[in-house]
Amino acid sequence: MTDNNKYVVDVHHLSKSFSGKPAVVDVSLKIKQGDIFGFLGPNGSGKTTTIRMLCGLMTPDSGEGTCFGYDILRDSRMIKRLVGYVPQTFSLYQDLTVRENLEFVARIYQEDDYKERVGKMMAELQLDQYENILAGRLSGGWKQRLSLAAALIHDPKLLLLDEPTAGVDPKARREFWDYISILTTKGITALVSTHYMDEAERCNRLAYIVYGHMMAEGTIPEIIKHEGLITYSAHGTDIKALAAQLEKSSGVNQVTVWGNELRISGTNANALSQIAAQFPDYKWKEVPTSLETVFIHLVAERTNEQEKGA
Repeated sequence: MTDNNKYVVDVHHLSKSFSGKPAVVDVSLKIKQGDIFGFLGPNGSGKTTTIRMLCGLMTPDSGEGTCFGYDILRDSRMIKRLVGYVPQTFSLYQDLTVRENLEFVARIYQEDDYKERVGKMMAELQLDQYENILAGRLSGGWKQRLSLAAALIHDPKLLLLDEPTAGVDPKARREFWDYISILTTKGITALVSTHYMDEAERCNRLAYIVYGHMMAEGTIPEIIKHEGLITYSAHGTDIKALAAQLEKSSGVNQVTVWGNELRISGTNANALSQIAAQFPDYKWKEVPTSLETVFIHLVAERTNEQEKGA
């Protein structure tokens, strides 16, 4: 990365279509070294396509930018050497052992002293206890550790993590993310696509993509503040009946039942206050708007725009 470029990724107006259907539309982003940058959005929203274009792994139809100072259009070979990729679906050889898989990947990258490098990675990710076990016999969590070890074997500076903990148990998810956090303290940058809100909250910055369009980008407080949603909670009897009454109320964007609590959200504080006053049998209070509430709002907003032909 050149000295005059403080961003690992700096791209402008990227677009990509497949068979004439837009997958990503006019995306611009800057990502700093050492960040965990999260990509969120519904299935098919363009998250994976965006990540691949940012790093020169897929050529955009239009737009430009750099990754580590290299041009994403002309220097993809240089960029790929700096990138490690963990796919959502386990893609290593099921009928090779843990060690055999890692040695194979290390030799592809022409790593010097590849056996030593493999040993170090297995120890670091606690895979050494399974080194002679066939990869196909590992649990989901250990398969993801093996995928991560393979992605790191050539000492990349940028990690691409595509739904890395899908189908992994909560303990393994937490351990996986703890390790990613440690890696970023060493200067590695991570780009992560995820559907889990708790994982999104571990990212330094987030981008939310819907139908290929960037709907929001920034830190969690920035995104929540920008959308301007206000949220009230209600406690009382028969919350579900109250929810049914409020679902079509003017000024209410969302109605959500959270266990024994009802939450309503909207952008008009006066309208929400008046609605609460109409139901004095319930205990109302204003509460912080959640990231999930904001994202549901963004999906609805973009869906409406799509239906209007925007």
